[in-house]
Amino acid sequence: MEIRHLPPRATWREIAEEAGFDFHTMYGEPYWNEARAYRFSLREIEEEIEDPVTELHALCLDAVGRILASEELMGRMGLPREHWDYVAQSWRDGDPALYGRMDLAYDGTGPAKLLEYNADTPTSLFESTSFQWRWLEDQIGAGVLPDGADQFNGTWEALVARFAEIFPGAPTVWFTSVADNSEDYGTVETLAWAAKEAGINPVYLTLDRLGITPEGRFADAEGWPVRYLFKLYPWENLLREPFAEHLAGSGCTFLEPPWKALVSNKAILPMLWRFNPGHPNLLPAVFEDEPGDFPDGVVIKPLFSREGASLRILDSFGQEIAASAERDYDAWPKIRQAYHPLPVFDGKRPVIGAWVVGERCTGMGLREDAGLITQNLSQFVPHYIEG
Repeated sequence: MEIRHLPPRATWREIAEEAGFDFHTMYGEPYWNEARAYRFSLREIEEEIEDPVTELHALCLDAVGRILASEELMGRMGLPREHWDYVAQSWRDGDPALYGRMDLAYDGTGPAKLLEYNADTPTSLFESTSFQWRWLEDQIGAGVLPDGADQFNGTWEALVARFAEIFPGAPTVWFTSVADNSEDYGTVETLAWAAKEAGINPVYLTLDRLGITPEGRFADAEGWPVRYLFKLYPWENLLREPFAEHLAGSGCTFLEPPWKALVSNKAILPMLWRFNPGHPNLLPAVFEDEPGDFPDGVVIKPLFSREGASLRILDSFGQEIAASAERDYDAWPKIRQAYHPLPVFDGKRPVIGAWVVGERCTGMGLREDAGLITQNLSQFVPHYIEG
C-alpha cells in the first residue's frame, strides 16, 4: 500500500457533472480528489481486506443472535424497549439485508482494524463504484496507469445480483432519502439503478412524502401502498418517530431490515470484543461504565453518530488530542475503543471503507483527512491494484 501522485483528468469535473456526481465539491471544498491515488497489491486486497471483512461480517451476524437472546445485552443497544420485539422478529423471520460498509484502519503492514460498521445507511456508494471505476478506465486509456491495473470494485455487480435474490418476480421497490441532500440522493439513485438492472421497478420519493393510511399501512404521495421500501434513514431515528407504532403492522419489508439496528450502532464494537477477545481485526472496546485498559489512548464514541460527530480522542495520559466540532450526538450513551492511529501517507490519514453485499466483501473506497478524525468533508481518493 502506497500513495501515488497522478495527473488528474483534464475534464474530470465535466465527467462528474454528466454522471450526476454534483457533490464532487461540497461547501466550496473538493470532495473527490484524483490528484492522489492509493496503490495496493492483490495480496493486500485479498488477504488483508476482503477475507477479514467477510469474516468480521459473519461475527456481526453471530453477535446479533447472542444479543437478541439476552435482555441485558439488548438494554445496552440504546434502542426503544417498545420496539425490541419488532427488531427480534425481523431477525427470526430472516429479513434479508442488502449492504453495509466497514471502516478500517490499515497501513499495508499489519492486520486491518475495524473502526466501525456502517451497516444501515452507508453513503459514498456512487463514488466507490461507478465513478471510481470510470477513473480507472480513463487513466489506463491515457497511459497514466499500466494496462494491467485493476481495482477492488465488484460492488455494483454484487448489488444487482443481491437485488434479484431478495426480490424475485420484478416487484416495485420504493427508494427514499431525506429531501435536499445530494449526497444521500446519489447513494439512493445508485441503488435504484442497480435494482432496475436486476429487473425491479424502482420508484423514488423523499421521506417527507411517505404517509400512513387509515389502516396503518405506508403509502406514497399518490396513495399507492408501499410494500417494499429502501430507506436511507437510520433505524435509531426511525424507531423514535411518531409513526414508529405502525412499523410492526405495516406489512412493509424494509431495506435495511430492523435487525440492522443492532449492527449499525457503535454498541456492536464492545459486543464483538466481548464475544471475540483478541481477534486480530478488532480493537478492544467497552461500554463507558465498564473497566478497560487502553495504554495507547482511547476513542470515545456515542452509540449513534455520523461522520465522526461527537467523537473524542484521548492520549495515553487521558488528555484530549482531538474532538469533533459537531456535537449533535453528545447526549447518547458512549463506548470506549482503543485508539489505533490512522497511518499517514504524505500528510493525509486514509480510512478504508470496505463494502459488504449480502454476506461477503465486494469492494472498497478510501477517504482521507489531514486531521485525526474522518469527517463529512474528508476527501474521497481512488485506488488501484498493481502487482
